[in-house]
Order: sequence, then structure tokens, then C-alpha cells
Amino acid sequence: MTARRAAEKAKYWQDASLGNLELLHAVFVTHHFAPHTHDGFAIGVIEAGVETFTYCHQFHVAPAGSIVLINPGEMHTGEAWNADGWRYRMLYPGADLLRRAASEAAGHTVDVPLFPQPVVHDAYLAQLLVNLHISLERRDSQLERESRLLWTLTQLVTRFARIGTTRQAVHSEGQAVATVRDYLTAHLSETVTLAQLAARTNMSAFHLLRVFRQATGLPPHAFQTQLKVARAKLLLGEGLPIADVAAGVGFTDQSHLNRHFKRVVGVTPGQYVTGLR
Repeated sequence: MTARRAAEKAKYWQDASLGNLELLHAVFVTHHFAPHTHDGFAIGVIEAGVETFTYCHQFHVAPAGSIVLINPGEMHTGEAWNADGWRYRMLYPGADLLRRAASEAAGHTVDVPLFPQPVVHDAYLAQLLVNLHISLERRDSQLERESRLLWTLTQLVTRFARIGTTRQAVHSEGQAVATVRDYLTAHLSETVTLAQLAARTNMSAFHLLRVFRQATGLPPHAFQTQLKVARAKLLLGEGLPIADVAAGVGFTDQSHLNRHFKRVVGVTPGQYVTGLR
């Protein structure tokens, strides 16, 4: 192991009292996040160094002090700008939590807010996020954690979000994407061919690839890998052994699961299980 890789560390955990809110505090130097998406939001602060990532087909740079805002379902990557790496604190709230914060801020029920810019600069809010994350990490009283979380998210939504701005796919293409997603989900541990997917959508293989990548940011095989990782997280949460989980979701062995799990989640399955305790 090189000294640069040895400098990396990552702590993952969940806050059960806040709807199993997922959190990550990490230092990454050589680690590269594979292209992936989240069911909910990914919100965090770069504490040191510089992270770079692709998002919505554009390259972005997030220096120390900046806030990173990733919307649900949007493909993104992540890696260091230089040999110094980056340190950050991330939380992964679900869409319902952001909807609640937006509704609280508006004084009436609103749709899920979305953030038009993935990197923003606001020293006050960055400090709020850091303070919130530290409070969650040291497990302050539930009242304090709940109060900090709601206040921080409402401030974030008020300053940087837009309400009800969603991308709409052409109907027929949207149906094709949904069909492929459903098929990949239903056949998670099986070998699926591009010809099978094209036949189910009545599209050429190339057309399907283009439409699917445009809608999800990922080719079908990478999307299936992400589905496997998501399923693995659920099974690990149920207490199944890592080797059994690897086989159950269709990875060739435990090392295969480890490699893909860390590329998407940022920690190994073992570290993930430790964070659940």
C-alpha cells in the first residue's frame, strides 16, 4: 500500500433516529468514485483539498469551503484534483426530507426541491453543515440533531433550491428506460444481454444505449451494478454475511463485491456494516 493510499480513511454510519440518514466523513487521495447515482440527495462540505467530479455531463471543481449539492438520480463521479486529495463531510437525505424542509420554509406543501448548481459557495451555510455533521457524528441529543438538521436544510433550500423543476423524457423513450430499469431490477443476479433489453423496448441496441444513458447518465451494465450495490446494502443491513450477499446479488465473489461497493459507496462492505452498529 502506498503512503498516499494509506492516508485515506472513511467513516460511514446511519442515524436511526433520523430515518436511517446516511453519513460519510472521509479523506480520499487516490480513490475514484465510479459513475453512480443516489436515490436521495448527496449534500456535503469540502473541508480540505479539492474534489473534482462530472455531473450532468459537465466537469466541476469543489475547493475547500464549498458545498456540494447532488440531486436524486443524477449521475456523478468523484476524485481528487491533485495529490493532496480531499476531506469532506457528506449526508444523504431522502427526497421526502428535503420536501419537508422546503414545505416548512414555504409555509405550505411543495414539491421536492432541486438544486440547479452542484457547487455553491456560502461560508455561513458551509459552517452550518459542518456543525450539523459533527453533531450527528458525536450523537448529541435527539432534539439537537433534529433541530440542526431541519434548520440547516431549510436554509439550504431557501438559498439555493428551485421547486418543481424536473426533467421530462419523451414519453416513448421514458417508457423504454422504465422497462429496462424494471427488467434489470427483476433480473439482478442474472446475466442480461443488450439484445434482450433492445427486444423488450422495440429499439435498436444503439438507440437504447443512447436513450438510457441520456436518461440515467449510465449505460445499462453500470446501472445494473449500481442496483446490485444498492441491494447489497439492504442485505448487509439485514445481517447477512458479506460472502453470501456477494453471491446473492450476482457478484462473482466477495472481492468483486468489495471493489464495486467501494467505488459507489466510498467504503468497503465491512466498513459499511460497522457503521450500521
